Amino acid sequence: MSDAIEVRVPGKLFVAGEYAVTEPGQPAIVIAVDRYITATIQKSDQNEIYLPQWGIEKMAWEEEEHKYLWESNPKFAFIRAAILIWDRYLHEQNRTSLPFTLTITSELDDPSGRKYGLGSSAAVVVAVVTSLWALHGFELNASSKRVIFKLAAMAHYQTQGNGSCADIAAATFGNWLSYSTFDPDWLLKQIKTGVSITALIEAVWPGLTIQEVTPPPSLQLCVGWTGQAAATGPMVRKVHQLKDKDPVYYQSFLQQSQEAVQSILTGFAANNCQMAIQSLRKNRQALLLLDQEAKAGIETKEIKTLIKVADEYGSGKSSGAGGGDCGIAFVKGEQAAKELREKWEKQQILPLPLQVSTLGAHVK
Repeated sequence: MSDAIEVRVPGKLFVAGEYAVTEPGQPAIVIAVDRYITATIQKSDQNEIYLPQWGIEKMAWEEEEHKYLWESNPKFAFIRAAILIWDRYLHEQNRTSLPFTLTITSELDDPSGRKYGLGSSAAVVVAVVTSLWALHGFELNASSKRVIFKLAAMAHYQTQGNGSCADIAAATFGNWLSYSTFDPDWLLKQIKTGVSITALIEAVWPGLTIQEVTPPPSLQLCVGWTGQAAATGPMVRKVHQLKDKDPVYYQSFLQQSQEAVQSILTGFAANNCQMAIQSLRKNRQALLLLDQEAKAGIETKEIKTLIKVADEYGSGKSSGAGGGDCGIAFVKGEQAAKELREKWEKQQILPLPLQVSTLGAHVK
């Protein structure tokens, strides 16, 4: 398999701005983490895919079967959408699609299969698009990653029908990102009216911003896992119901979240570790009030314990939708981080040895 191409794509963690980030233009901070989806691809006589961790040893199909690929199995909806978007883009470039063999493996979850909440569906979509990009001889650089992000975002959003695609950005670009999402109504309208994929890639997406940011060197990000997998769907629905039921309060939440996230970013720009720590606490307060209003269950008992311990050393909050999975903390200095992790362990919170992945999607 000397002609095989290996692509690695990182998982993600939200740092700040959750729930608000689903609204166009609302800022959030997301990071890529050094747990990866690996996609190995090579030219083949027919299209084949292997997903050993999902119990699929081999699935083969002919070119004309793309549109019907795995329609009966929602597990493969994201992969199918990525392949279909890619085919349309390639056709617009007057390029011929190459048959391929693709193997996808994941280290985003615990070896036992327990989920950490590191964004596997987003990483899989980015891995599929990036591996096809590399197989067809396109160069992978900073400019082309904007194309890959938009292709993956279209595939992911069409499949899921909601979400910010911040996890797509983290998987594609890596590092610490300041992110705000695009207007999904605008995007779906463009797709439905038959605008070409190429034109959509070249267009400015209203509301979308992706910018790399750098935290103060003394700031330590700690990640703790509660031991519970989160079911994000019901929580997101409750928050959206609140948006309709009490729009005045919802707008107040958006304002609080925006101010907290912008304050964190200001702390980053000013190299002010204490400001970042205090601003993370403000974001947690905004989410806590949202949780009380929406009764969504964002902060479980375990996440509250994680936060209480974190607040002794700096500040903590839930990460992502909450309801389980991971929480995070900002503290100043390595000693405080070490002590926090030790105390988390005593409270049955598992510290995860995650580092920020600076590469994003890349060919190994």
